[in-house]
Amino acid sequence: MLVRLFALVVVLGLSGSATAHAYESPVAYSAVSNNPADALAELPIEDSVYDPATKCSARPKPGMTALVKWLTRNAAGAFWGTYRCEKWGKNSASLHAEGRAVDWALDVAVPAQRKAAEKLIALFLAPDRVGQPQALARRMGVEEIIWDCGYWGAGMAQFRPYSPCLSKRGKLRRKVNKTIAHRDHLHIGLTKAGAAKKTSFWTR
Repeated sequence: MLVRLFALVVVLGLSGSATAHAYESPVAYSAVSNNPADALAELPIEDSVYDPATKCSARPKPGMTALVKWLTRNAAGAFWGTYRCEKWGKNSASLHAEGRAVDWALDVAVPAQRKAAEKLIALFLAPDRVGQPQALARRMGVEEIIWDCGYWGAGMAQFRPYSPCLSKRGKLRRKVNKTIAHRDHLHIGLTKAGAAKKTSFWTR
């Protein structure tokens, strides 16, 4: 896993290390104002599901294209790409391999960018006006977020330490490459329905 991630860093031409600390989030996010999910609160909402990736598929996904456009209009940061054929073994691959993940450039070391990333995460995982948890993520089909040595997957109540930031003993490493740690970008992955633009946020 670490070898593959280091290879990615070389390809991107990014290097350097930074002190790692797992992103700490509230166990349950509180409601936020101007949540796009509020307008859909009366519609049936998707269950929290996680669709693993199994192969490489370079075909553009309409839901991912729509998400990138939405991020461009509604969030700080910059587009770093979606697709790369990153396989881990037989029937096992990164969400990027199926074009179901986007890397969105935000740097934890820049206070305004850290705040922007945390604001975006809170928006995805906040309840809507009728109390449905993680409403926007479910409506959009967001199944995975990685940020600042923290990992969230569909169905999880909170972030947990991201495994590439951990030692063999399960302790956070003191220094981790900034890109591997996702401290210079936010990773957002979609379900198959989200990537196909077939979830309620897109079909309303």
